[in-house]
Amino acid sequence: MGVKPLEYPEEVKGILSFDFDGTLFLPENEVSLEPIFYETIAGLRDEGWLWAINTGRSLLYMLEGFQQGGFPFAPDFLVAREREIYTAGDQFGRWHRVEEWHAHYMRDMAHFMEESAEFIEMMKRYIEDETAAQWIEEEGDPAGIIASSEDEMLGIAAFVEQERQSYGLVGVLRNSIYMRFTHKDYHKGSSLQELARRVGVPVEQVFAIGDGHNDIDKLHPEVAGMIACVSNSQEEVKEYVRGHGGYVAEGHGSLGSVEALRHYLGCEDKLLHRPL
Repeated sequence: MGVKPLEYPEEVKGILSFDFDGTLFLPENEVSLEPIFYETIAGLRDEGWLWAINTGRSLLYMLEGFQQGGFPFAPDFLVAREREIYTAGDQFGRWHRVEEWHAHYMRDMAHFMEESAEFIEMMKRYIEDETAAQWIEEEGDPAGIIASSEDEMLGIAAFVEQERQSYGLVGVLRNSIYMRFTHKDYHKGSSLQELARRVGVPVEQVFAIGDGHNDIDKLHPEVAGMIACVSNSQEEVKEYVRGHGGYVAEGHGSLGSVEALRHYLGCEDKLLHRPL
């Protein structure tokens, strides 16, 4: 049986959006998320704040993440693969896809695949002939790349940015050595905007935190009025957050996330003062 969400609040105050890997879960620690994170979220839920996990993981992989992170209760929403929106389900912990949003995505992706086929084929030839990276194709995604190193990915990303200017629908989701191509309108930012629309909260009442390049879309001031990143974030993300008036935490992972929540929402000071 999966984890279940807390009882839905009578009045929604805002929404809190977290990336999972790196922002909350640090696999190198081989421990669950810090208990103070769940205590903080439970307290904010009592005040009417909903929360979401917004991740590049698939739904099934994220269900494993709930076990890895020791989740005592489920988030109210889950965004899988940056754009698949799910609502927390029934007493058995089953998740329900938001079909209206999914139908829009499938329609737009069909248009994207038709309009961008030439770009995808060109990129496949470039990756296979000119780089040490791996070209991958998965169900539900037009294509992706796994670079041999982060330095190689930076070079590939520069090439992609140059070439995709002639293809108006091409969007790029990148994190570390991984890259995926998708429709430009579907990413963590647009998914978070849809969540806020569905629960009826203004941008000023949206908190977003991440650590990787694929989080930048949701760390935009037009998406979230409160933006932050943890100290183990990629430098590009830290620079972006600082440049847009956000908060860069001193703590890693879930402790850094609690620190950012305290900065914006004045949560009770319960941080564990111990080495990370």
